[in-house]
Amino acid sequence: MKLGVLALQGDVREHISALNDCGVDARPVRTSAEISSIDGLIIPGGESTTIAKLARSFDLFDLISGRIREGLPTYGSCAGMILLANELVDGAEGQETFGGLDVKVRRNAFGRQVDSFETDLDFLGLGSVHAVFIRAPWVETLNSRVEVLAAVEIDGVSHPVAVRQKSILATSFHPELTGDNRVHRYFVTEIFHSS
Repeated sequence: MKLGVLALQGDVREHISALNDCGVDARPVRTSAEISSIDGLIIPGGESTTIAKLARSFDLFDLISGRIREGLPTYGSCAGMILLANELVDGAEGQETFGGLDVKVRRNAFGRQVDSFETDLDFLGLGSVHAVFIRAPWVETLNSRVEVLAAVEIDGVSHPVAVRQKSILATSFHPELTGDNRVHRYFVTEIFHSS
């Protein structure tokens, strides 16, 4: 089985390294032939509008969106969560998403770059996970088909920051930056190899 990391922009190397540490031969993908040949996809953190525009420019957008709709096991971190959302709050004008995840996501929910932070989260099935949030989104609303795996409480309100819907996993934080590969291992064992 082939697992690809969308290599248009963002922290591609870090995801490949985390996946390799999990015993998975992951590779960067950036062409329609490469994306058509994979059995699972990681959409990395980076800039969601740039990734979407590049996917459109390279005529990959509809291919990626279609494969996700067909059930391609997919994991998106930070910008990847934004790109997997069916709806956005505070999106850039005309911003597109690949969709597939029945959530409404708020871009830059925690603030700007200077508001980036780290915290420990209780991640369902994994226990305590150290999370790095960089201009991160959160899930504003979700469909009953979406399972919340982790949340952050702000001013008494719980905001989902890790969710799963069937073959899609999304986190608003960056587990690829911590050296703790349990979130990647969860995607590999619970979604990628189970599909």
